[in-house]
Amino acid sequence: MATSEPSLRIRLAGPEDATGVLAMMDGIMDWLLSLGRTAQWGTTYWSAVPARVNLITDRIARRELRVAETEGGEIAGILSVSETPGAYIRPAEEPELFINLLATSREFKGQNVGGLLIATAKEEARRRGHGLMRVDCFAGDDGRLKRWYASQGFKEVEPFTVQRETGPDWPGMLFAMHVA
Repeated sequence: MATSEPSLRIRLAGPEDATGVLAMMDGIMDWLLSLGRTAQWGTTYWSAVPARVNLITDRIARRELRVAETEGGEIAGILSVSETPGAYIRPAEEPELFINLLATSREFKGQNVGGLLIATAKEEARRRGHGLMRVDCFAGDDGRLKRWYASQGFKEVEPFTVQRETGPDWPGMLFAMHVA
């Protein structure tokens, strides 16, 4: 059963947030592993993979990562945006805001943290004068993540596959939304 939306403050992440962000991501890993869902992120915790730790710290250093936190300082979710997509996504033909990472703590399930972070990204796109916002997501398993992005107003653009050196290829879906 969904509960009411928590009172959250969304702010730029600082270096002091890296440990909390990685702990939140490890908590999401616990949930995925409990469901047997290993295709999206594998089986190794984010905090134990140097490339993932660097991804978080680099996005913090580039001022791309935002945290949604409670009044008590608990991280409920994260959002990373930039004006360029990952290397595996074809660049847009117009200026855009690209959501590179969006994740919510399982402790806040059903409280619209992801929706609040999407709304924050829309506001930022408008402030920057960008009419396009895009995001990519894991398109495997039962398609739950694709359905969630569609429920937030994104439209499917095209599927893609990221070939990985270790493990199976990663199926993805690119989504887009025009913001006024």
